[in-house]
Amino acid sequence: MTTLLLLNGPNLGILGRREPEIYGTDTLADIEKAVAAEVSGVGWDVLSLQHDSEGDLVRDIHRHHCDTVGAIVNPGALMIAGWSLRDALAAYPRPWIEVHLSNVWARERFRHESVIAPLASGVVAGLGPMGYRLAAAALLELVGAER
Repeated sequence: MTTLLLLNGPNLGILGRREPEIYGTDTLADIEKAVAAEVSGVGWDVLSLQHDSEGDLVRDIHRHHCDTVGAIVNPGALMIAGWSLRDALAAYPRPWIEVHLSNVWARERFRHESVIAPLASGVVAGLGPMGYRLAAAALLELVGAER
């Protein structure tokens, strides 16, 4: 098992052109390449999936439940009320990290609570695309500690 699951939720497929003043100019493909470079030294592959539908994300978590070493999850706005996503992640048996490009606590109040964060191994927010690389580095440590 040498695959890292990289899950991105609604509206993240249009990164690079979506409100660049908030989310930056990197595309999701740029982020995927950066994460792949971060984990390539240990021979991990990256399976990157993005869906605008919560049900598709849940299905992917179930589908890759046992064949991945861990996950990086940017749920987008599903952090607020993605209860079925939360339940799927509760059943995911590997470490996973929640990532947000923007500092959600410096934005609108409705973004200040994540229903999935209490289940995560960690949360990275507000560091832009670098947050994904930091999450990948953290997973390398967490998965190594489990072995």
